[in-house]
Amino acid sequence: MYWLNGYRMRLMLVGIVAAIVLGVGASVRADFTFGEPTNLGPTVNSSAYESGPSVSSDGLSLYFRSARIGGYGETDLWLATRSTTNDPWGEPINLGPVVNGLYKEGGPSISSDGLTLYLYSNRPKGYGGNDIYVSTRETIDDPWSEAVNLGPTFNSSANDGGPHISADDLSLFFNSKRAGGSGDNDVYVSTRETTDGPWGEPVNVGPAVNSSVVDAAPCISTDGLCFFFQSTRPGGYGDADIWVTTRFTINDPWGEQVNLGQMVNSPYRETHPSLSVDGRTLYFNSNRPGGIGDNDIWQVSIIPIVDFNGDGIVDAADVCIMVDHWGEYYPLCDIGPMPWGDGMVDVQDLIILAEHLFEEIPPLD
Repeated sequence: MYWLNGYRMRLMLVGIVAAIVLGVGASVRADFTFGEPTNLGPTVNSSAYESGPSVSSDGLSLYFRSARIGGYGETDLWLATRSTTNDPWGEPINLGPVVNGLYKEGGPSISSDGLTLYLYSNRPKGYGGNDIYVSTRETIDDPWSEAVNLGPTFNSSANDGGPHISADDLSLFFNSKRAGGSGDNDVYVSTRETTDGPWGEPVNVGPAVNSSVVDAAPCISTDGLCFFFQSTRPGGYGDADIWVTTRFTINDPWGEQVNLGQMVNSPYRETHPSLSVDGRTLYFNSNRPGGIGDNDIWQVSIIPIVDFNGDGIVDAADVCIMVDHWGEYYPLCDIGPMPWGDGMVDVQDLIILAEHLFEEIPPLD
């Protein structure tokens, strides 16, 4: 009876603390795992080549590259939409000849407000093999403007591509084969002070991401604490794998690179990671068996580890573990709002835990 009363008192404390405490962002990440990857199916994927997914901040628009019939060039940018995040993707439409040309367009990245679209192309009159371009629109109901080359600040005489715009629109990441890098292809970033300000000179992201081989297709989470990229470095499972690095705060350096493991990566080729705004879904490309064409777009859920004591169920015992570490720098219980946490055990983590209460959790492999 004493044990039961102790748990009841702790559960009551959860309600009290949740009502009066606001989360304070700081610097740690909880463990997380992945669900089973699923193919986006024959509406998005075709018998041709699909790649480079970029999902809008509301989760209702999917921009991607495709070589399917009906385009204007070698590969075009296409758009699939859906009414809610629980609905399937609708039939893709081509973004048209204002954005697409007679050559190759790829690597779309949509801004958080949905009004700016970054891409790369090998169309003529650029600075190198592939250059980075941008197209804009006044409102989400307006047509896209003609794609404009970002100029010699971004583009070099080499191949430049894989643009990815941060959630605050102040950092533009991309990959480049330009001279001065660490390997065959490196990730760079350019920043600006305001969304109306000029872009600064791109700088190499450094050894936390780049290696002596191909590192490309950068993707940073909306909180700026988690960075996904593709790499052909040793230690992977296939031709190219998806890796991740994290940092404590946006002012800290990136940590050690970690392979996403066999749940996401395969003996084949996994590339172009793209993260949903809530950090719960990772989109990527793969040519693994079971697809529709020679390269397909897949998705996988990112799942916080909520069974803190590993007993196979999320219950009062896990709630009490969280309460015991309330307000602390404690990675195990820091599971929200992103699956990797925000640096403090607080009401954001309680909200996530509540979503999983009484779930049975299979043991991790």
